[in-house]
Amino acid sequence: MPDLAVPMSSFLTVWAFLAMNIATPGPNVLNTIALAIGSGRRAGFGSALGVGLGIGMWCLGMSLGLSVAFQHVPWLRTAMTLLACGLLVWFASRYLRAARDGWRARAASMPMQGKAGIGLGGAFLRSLSVNASNPKALTSWVAVLAMFPVARAGGADIALLCLGACTMSFLIHSVYAVAFSTPVAARAYLRAAPVINTGVALFFLAFAARLAFGQIG
Repeated sequence: MPDLAVPMSSFLTVWAFLAMNIATPGPNVLNTIALAIGSGRRAGFGSALGVGLGIGMWCLGMSLGLSVAFQHVPWLRTAMTLLACGLLVWFASRYLRAARDGWRARAASMPMQGKAGIGLGGAFLRSLSVNASNPKALTSWVAVLAMFPVARAGGADIALLCLGACTMSFLIHSVYAVAFSTPVAARAYLRAAPVINTGVALFFLAFAARLAFGQIG
């Protein structure tokens, strides 16, 4: 394995953030669950493949683009870090609002409709399109790459970062495809969504504080 220029702790920080972000209810997760319910686990796995590839493409494009930008504009990293702090607080506020609305609405009463008649390939393409048009993906990667030292990362670092992100997103969505392939299981997940959203909001606030204190220090 090639030598890495970035410590493993930086990879683990990013992957932990991504895991929390990928696992929470959102367009990608609900799309995978809907496909698994309506068209079976095969379609759910197709969606998981689409999410994995889409996350990998976001990672590669954003990493390479910002790496070049940081080399030519040194102060951009500080600006991006401050922007990331703001985005993390914004994410946290949205998750707290979603948790509040979930407690009020009682997600158990929310219908979960499946997408019927979609095969592996169709689910894969549908998932890719959802991922590409999801604004959460762009803002998430802006936050992620403020945590990761892209400017001194080499090719092996970028490859490992993207491979880890791609694999993790595929595995998480594969679990959803298997575990939530029935309406009963999906409703149980939605009932737990307020608790999940609250936990993620606190997690993101902690990340924002860590980035902010890093700039002060």
